[in-house]
Amino acid sequence: FISLSIGTSVGTIVALTPVAVGLAEKTGMTASMLSQIERNLVNPSINTLKLISMALDVPMYKFFLSEEEDRDLVVRRDARITLGRPETEDIVYELLTANVSGDIEFCMMHVPGKNDSHNVETMHHGEEVAYVVKGRITVYVNDVPYELEEGDSVLIPPESLHRWKNDGDEECDVLFAITPPSF
Repeated sequence: FISLSIGTSVGTIVALTPVAVGLAEKTGMTASMLSQIERNLVNPSINTLKLISMALDVPMYKFFLSEEEDRDLVVRRDARITLGRPETEDIVYELLTANVSGDIEFCMMHVPGKNDSHNVETMHHGEEVAYVVKGRITVYVNDVPYELEEGDSVLIPPESLHRWKNDGDEECDVLFAITPPSF
């Protein structure tokens, strides 16, 4: 589910992309759901966005590009692009960079206790570095678990499948940078 202050809708991207007949098969979604997303009748979850992004070979950040170049350098706390539903017990991502047109993307991930990335593995074409600001979390990089605590960091190499899991009771906050932007 998406909260956007600027940008192009996911439906517009799906509608403008030459979609292969097998998109439903590639994503495991029904044609009906894809049609609803295309017509902006529903807001897809983060995991759904990841599936569509991978199937179309389009970086997720493309869903959030503004029609006009954003020249702001400062992102105010209440003006961040947010992915997820803060009112639920789901993972929430906040884009901390003013735009994704540069060479690096900077985000904060909030993972509630007893939550994970729903076994959906993510892969980026570039490097990712993550730093645990608060709490404890396990990151699985190519199916190898790494236990991280507050103050720990991890380098996730390019093309590495990875996912996150918070087995604790408390929220975990992870700051991360990705280059080039791919979220």
